[in-house]
Amino acid sequence: MIGLAESVVGVASKVLDKFIADKDLRTKLEHELKTEMISLDMGQIQIGIEQAKSPSLFVSGARPAIMWLCAFGLGWQFIGNPIIVWAVSIWAPDIPIPEISTEGLMGLTLSLLGLSGMRTAEKFKNTARENMRATK
Repeated sequence: MIGLAESVVGVASKVLDKFIADKDLRTKLEHELKTEMISLDMGQIQIGIEQAKSPSLFVSGARPAIMWLCAFGLGWQFIGNPIIVWAVSIWAPDIPIPEISTEGLMGLTLSLLGLSGMRTAEKFKNTARENMRATK
């Protein structure tokens, strides 16, 4: 998100260059804008931390839900769909099988796999939460 703040400040500084002649005032406004953007990013990070702490599955379970959707989508694409295509080509070759685009799914899955590496590190450090277990 820091890159976003820098790009916004970069665009804003071009606008400030055109409308504000005083260099000190322009530098001060750029600094205030960058500080505000960073504070917004820090607020979003804090919201993410609080969501992850929640015992509710509907609050902290968004990432696992996306992970399961990716697992289902990849399972369908690489296991289910080829079996269906094979069966349809044998028994009903006239039925067209739709193509499923997996570009976005692969990007999301690879991103989640990077995050799961951090989850593994949490487990090794014994800092991982276990709120997904069934209660007795």
